[in-house]
Amino acid sequence: MEPMSSSIPATPTAPDQAPEQAPDHATAAGSPGDGVNEATRDIADVAAVEVITTAAVHLMSAAAVKCGLAEDADAADHLDLDEARKLITALAALVTASAPDVGNQHARSLRDGLKSLQLAFREASVVPDAPGEGPGEKYTGSVV
Repeated sequence: MEPMSSSIPATPTAPDQAPEQAPDHATAAGSPGDGVNEATRDIADVAAVEVITTAAVHLMSAAAVKCGLAEDADAADHLDLDEARKLITALAALVTASAPDVGNQHARSLRDGLKSLQLAFREASVVPDAPGEGPGEKYTGSVV
């Protein structure tokens, strides 16, 4: 077995491409950090409300699947209330903390989605939590 070379090409090369044929990022893109700079500029263009609502929608979607609300035939196979509890609690914290900053229109929609998930969780639970003890209810108050 040959020892590994200590110099690693800056870009991956195809098996039939010699390392010296790889493009030079410093000249092709301006500098090696341009990809990071471009991603930073892209993120800088997104409003905070959009980032918050996108994160909330991802949490909602994941929680819905874990509550068994997926639309596919395997929905029951995805039921995992322990995971759903964690996701709903994280969503409740995000919605509660960000509500004053995202505006009433966004906050209302997020709260409605959260409450629907909390109620779906209760419905899916074999042994329901006491009022105020369900997922996220320490942030939102009881949903029953």
